[in-house]
Amino acid sequence: MKKEKNIRWNTLRITAMGFLSVILLGGVLLYLPISNTRPIAFIDALFTSVTSVCVTGLVTIVPATQFTLFGKIVLLLLIQIGGLGVIACAALFFFLLHRKISIREQVVLQESYSAWQLGGIAGMVKKVIIGTLLAEGGGAVLYAFQFVPEYGFLRGICYSFFHSVSAFCNAGIDILGDHSLCDYAVNPIINITTMLLIILSGIGFTVWFDVLENGRKVISREVPRRWWFTRLRLHSKLAVIMTALLIVSGTVFIFFAEYHNPQTLGGMDPGQKLLAAMFQSVTTRTAGFATISQGALHEESKLFCAILMFIGGSPGGTAGGVKTTTVAMLFLACLTFVWGGNDTECMGRRISVANFRTGFCVVMVAFAAFVAGTIVILIIEPDSILLADVIYETASAVGTVGLTANLTPRLCRVSQIILMILMYIGRLGPLSLVLTFAGKTHPRDKIRSLPQERIMVG
Repeated sequence: MKKEKNIRWNTLRITAMGFLSVILLGGVLLYLPISNTRPIAFIDALFTSVTSVCVTGLVTIVPATQFTLFGKIVLLLLIQIGGLGVIACAALFFFLLHRKISIREQVVLQESYSAWQLGGIAGMVKKVIIGTLLAEGGGAVLYAFQFVPEYGFLRGICYSFFHSVSAFCNAGIDILGDHSLCDYAVNPIINITTMLLIILSGIGFTVWFDVLENGRKVISREVPRRWWFTRLRLHSKLAVIMTALLIVSGTVFIFFAEYHNPQTLGGMDPGQKLLAAMFQSVTTRTAGFATISQGALHEESKLFCAILMFIGGSPGGTAGGVKTTTVAMLFLACLTFVWGGNDTECMGRRISVANFRTGFCVVMVAFAAFVAGTIVILIIEPDSILLADVIYETASAVGTVGLTANLTPRLCRVSQIILMILMYIGRLGPLSLVLTFAGKTHPRDKIRSLPQERIMVG
């Protein structure tokens, strides 16, 4: 147990310090005159580095006009490192040098990706990197159908690749202007490509491999076609079901809530409204791109989107939030209690108590950070700042989403520092809790059992 604890803490330390080092280096590089078309404050450069490495997307400046070509390349590299993760990028470096990964390093990779077993972890990381590059390349090709005719060949290719990486890594940072993707609100190529990249990366790499393996078995007729879904791991089933459920429910809610809002969906025809509502539902859970004005959303829409941002995507991918499977597990545990059961069950499987405790800790710490950040910003900022906008901002930071109700540049420097801390916690929080608390046994459990006593609840 002590060895297991040390491995977790070592992994946490490597991950936390790795991200912090990349953030500081990125901040310095983005502060250099060669990176900027005009002078930039160091805190703005640092904020941009944090939001890139934490794949969030909140910005205090306009990347399209602020950064030179060199600055945009630095920005792209920071997004890619943040999306893949520092440890995976280090593994890629080892692969390129043909250096063998030690057992200790394999254990760190296993803990980082919450892999099922140590065997084959190096091969899995290779598949993740190759899959990422293929997906980003495919997305760039699709984007090129829009950007090349619009901006010319060279600039269009660069724009296509940058936004494909940003979408797949769930960063939501664009170099088109100061309106995100609002100019493409009804463009099917941009909308569908972006949503596919967001969903594909947000569902998690472990789900990829599970689905592909089961698909292979169906094609080779090792299992009947009707068993394709039932043979998936419980994690994959929950991730797929929750992703579909959240996308559909978010689309329906936003479609009806914003149907007559002239500043969002009001001026579109029904088909365009449905497309824009679906994009909003997908992007709020992890990405940060926007095709409609976020500040113009109705208050109920902002609250609903804040909930989606807090939930986020699925584990093992590039998405943030407390994760879809965590929320599903807590919901199932609640149902178990209501039905009078003792074990949390789902689809013929029992979820362990340790698994439940880890998920509960993830949600509580993320919620505590979200509430604390919201209160501190409300104290600092003037009364003219609306509560709904601050909640939208802090939920976006903790969930590493990147959507803003046009608030980020207007906040004072202290509030922007609070957002940076929230983004860093959001990028590390759920992972650090898994690495730190999963499977631990309280020291007293080995010695004796304390007497039980009930407390009043509810």
